[in-house]
Amino acid sequence: MKHVLVINYSQTGQLADITAQVIAPLRAAGHDVHLETLVPETPFPWPWPIVDFVDAFPECVQLDAPPLKPLGIPASREFDLVILTYQVWYLSPALPMTAFLKSPEGRQLIDGKPVITLVACRNMWLSAQETMKRLIAEAGGQLRDHLAFTDQGHALATFITTPRWVLTGRRDRWLGLPPAGVAPEEIRQASRFGRALSDALDRDGEKSGTAMLTGLRATTVNPRLALSERAAHRAFKVWSKLIRAFGKRGQWRRRPMLLVFALYLITLVLTVVPLSLLLQWLLSPLLKPRLERLKTELEQPSGSQDFNLNKYAQ
Repeated sequence: MKHVLVINYSQTGQLADITAQVIAPLRAAGHDVHLETLVPETPFPWPWPIVDFVDAFPECVQLDAPPLKPLGIPASREFDLVILTYQVWYLSPALPMTAFLKSPEGRQLIDGKPVITLVACRNMWLSAQETMKRLIAEAGGQLRDHLAFTDQGHALATFITTPRWVLTGRRDRWLGLPPAGVAPEEIRQASRFGRALSDALDRDGEKSGTAMLTGLRATTVNPRLALSERAAHRAFKVWSKLIRAFGKRGQWRRRPMLLVFALYLITLVLTVVPLSLLLQWLLSPLLKPRLERLKTELEQPSGSQDFNLNKYAQ
């Protein structure tokens, strides 16, 4: 029996559902799984009022997370494996996960442990995962696998369906667009990772220093989106510093700058991103070698291969 710590924060419940699918086979196999749900001292609203949603942007990007309520376990407790399941806010980890990774308790729990990350988001998770890698390394953890679940709609459709879900709580089919969020079948099939992980733990795979969940289509990267995301993240760094110069979260004096940023963000979504994708499509013959290298790099450590899917299919 192995001891597994799962750290989760899910506003909508979607990430919690995926997490439950992953850990159920571990528990069924007799492994001890402790699920710890992060609770901010001041809860973040769901659905988000538009002002609060935009006001969270600078702190997300600058990794300035508010405090959490005490964890339900002592930081000295030992685990064989840590699984971190997180959302993406503004191309960065959601603030509760950032708070955990930067806290003394979180760092102690992760120090020296193999770590698996799991993300569920619209589709742009690459910058957030790079931040997660850095924070895990700074805490002394060793990233072994990464699982990414993304929305079922086309990238352009999700620019409408995801904000609607975030701001109204409604995720149903709308204006002919698919429902927001990860497809129910994808959520159900997440249990394949739990079955594979259970086998790996039985073989002491967490001690091997290598990925345990290859061949299960763990991460699939669209390299064209990756280029757009990197450009947007650089811009977010500049905007977040500028807005913070006008005041702290919740202060009225920075709201004019938040309005300007919101207008910039809408313009970015409606013009720059589609034009960027169109330009990359037109130049795809020239960009193909670079995009293929980028895809291979960003899909590490678990990869998009599917040679183990039949073995662990439900």
